[in-house]
Amino acid sequence: MYYVKADAFFYADQVKPDGYLAVDKGLFGDWTESVASDAEVVDYSGHLIAPGLVDTHIHGFAGQDVMDNSAQGLKQMSQALLSTGVTSFLPTTLTSSSEHLRAVSATIASVKGQEPGAKIQGIYFEGPYFTEEFKGAQNPIYMKEPSLDEFHSWQIAAQGLIRKIALAPEREGVADFVSQLTEEGVYVALGHSNATYKQAKEAVQAGASIWVHAYNGMRGLTHREPGMVGAVYNLPDTYAELICDGHHVSPVACQILLQQKSSDQIALITDCMAAGGQPDGDYMLGEFPVVVANGTARLKEGGNLAGSILELKDAVKNIIDWGIADLAQAIKMASYVPAKSLGLENDCGQIKKGMAADFIVLDQDANLQATYLDGQKVWEVTHG
Repeated sequence: MYYVKADAFFYADQVKPDGYLAVDKGLFGDWTESVASDAEVVDYSGHLIAPGLVDTHIHGFAGQDVMDNSAQGLKQMSQALLSTGVTSFLPTTLTSSSEHLRAVSATIASVKGQEPGAKIQGIYFEGPYFTEEFKGAQNPIYMKEPSLDEFHSWQIAAQGLIRKIALAPEREGVADFVSQLTEEGVYVALGHSNATYKQAKEAVQAGASIWVHAYNGMRGLTHREPGMVGAVYNLPDTYAELICDGHHVSPVACQILLQQKSSDQIALITDCMAAGGQPDGDYMLGEFPVVVANGTARLKEGGNLAGSILELKDAVKNIIDWGIADLAQAIKMASYVPAKSLGLENDCGQIKKGMAADFIVLDQDANLQATYLDGQKVWEVTHG
């Protein structure tokens, strides 16, 4: 057992001041004001302790793409994510053939428990039940109506790991599909969609509870048809994913979303692709060639944004630098809220007695200094 000494500790419901946090056998213990003189102390005076970040929408990182269907690639991605402050993530698929999605599901399931770094907390299926009008960087040739039989074949391959699936509310049979999956403990997200407000509301009434990268890939708000964006703003008890890289959504639009939903219902995500953490150049996102330059990843053909190269620690920094949230809110939106949006808040995303001691060390300017998994330091910044 040892104690972490720091200037502040970011809990889900409060910020505890200068003191000591116990870590025992890889789990969080209690916070205390003082410790015995002979206690083992890891001294981070002048620093802040936050829960490890949770990325619930991420397609790749460090040259690896989930859709490459490589167990080794997933392990490399898991290891590399520690440098971004992420200690838990949901490998995220793209719209693809049913067979390929089944194979990828089985591969992710085979890696679960073998990850060297950030922990796989489930799988996120982004598609294939989308609509072409807002396809983004998803391949429309695979888009279709939702099928429970097909979903169950993926879930069997995934050994029950699929935690979240995104679809377009205007597809045929959505209400029955959503309600069945919700009963099975799968969280349904809505996006890549041209749905009306009414169609979106019906999907939410059936059990859908998350909005895929709010604003992006969805029908906008007008005064006569509030559309998907209007539904994001107006439907209570739903969570909005948000990409805060300054390219996908303007800081002002992020601020308006915060005013509409509050920081308790916004999950910061990266939607990162394989080029994250890599130099500018040519990459692939699933089946599509992508060019990375000037802080964005764009399809070679057409120039659409194709995921991001955002790191979650930088999303936290951005939202503070833009002056639209304080550090406590920003950390919560990148840890506790994404975990809670998927019922994972007792597995990851918060400092809580008895939970795995996955945490990050920040300096006073919210720059990542170190990452801990199960109470062990697994990454630290190198100066010089």
